[in-house]
Amino acid sequence: MYILAVIEHSRRRIRILGATAHPTTSWVTQAAKNLVMDLEDVGCRARFMIRDKDGKFPALFDAVLKDTGTEVVLTGIQMPRMN
Repeated sequence: MYILAVIEHSRRRIRILGATAHPTTSWVTQAAKNLVMDLEDVGCRARFMIRDKDGKFPALFDAVLKDTGTEVVLTGIQMPRMN
């Protein structure tokens, strides 16, 4: 099972965006769209999205976030503690 979650550092809050046995690029992109809508509903926005370089994060995932002013930061290769 794969779980996609984000952490709000200022509040130390975890948002679980979804869970699936078979993550796809379209599933990840939809999760990003849902996150953006949820944040807009509460009048909040993310400044940064720190993520790894997994191929399941398509360019559209980054584009959805960049359209809201969120800067996407990629972690280094083989650096699990970087995120």
